[in-house]
Amino acid sequence: GMLIDDLLTFSRLGRQALSKSEINLQALIQEIVHELEPVTEGRTINWRIHELPVVSADRTLLRTVFGNLISNAIKFTQPREVADIEIGHYDEKTKSIIYVRDNGVGFEMKYVKKIFGVFQRLHRVDEFEGTGIGLANVHRIIKRHGGRVWAEAEVDKGATFYFSLPSHNKENI
Repeated sequence: GMLIDDLLTFSRLGRQALSKSEINLQALIQEIVHELEPVTEGRTINWRIHELPVVSADRTLLRTVFGNLISNAIKFTQPREVADIEIGHYDEKTKSIIYVRDNGVGFEMKYVKKIFGVFQRLHRVDEFEGTGIGLANVHRIIKRHGGRVWAEAEVDKGATFYFSLPSHNKENI
């Protein structure tokens, strides 16, 4: 059932019209982290959420992006006694780069190009649950917003997922 739901979501993301507005990423991240509290109950997680920009994007779709990236950070830090999850950004010329970093299990960089494809998993299902569609959704959403997504990781040392969005410009709303 989850797989079918995820596939339907993936399919809709390619056709859904963008409804851009100003989004306070700080507030959006706080909402998502709060909603994920039941999943993190009993765990020690050091959250480092830096000051984040206001962006012009589709709020619902960007919520999906952050929901996937933060959920993955929580999931892949499960083996850690203390999880470190950091969310931040920096600016580059005409774009904002946002990142979600963790100290989880990481992955081998030789597979980095595969992880944004549908059904591409780097860990066994019995190790970490999931359908293998979440990062494909992230890729599709960010691409539709005129940005790109990429990752850096090291086995047993964590991963950082980055995405770019055009810099906030009221004329683009």
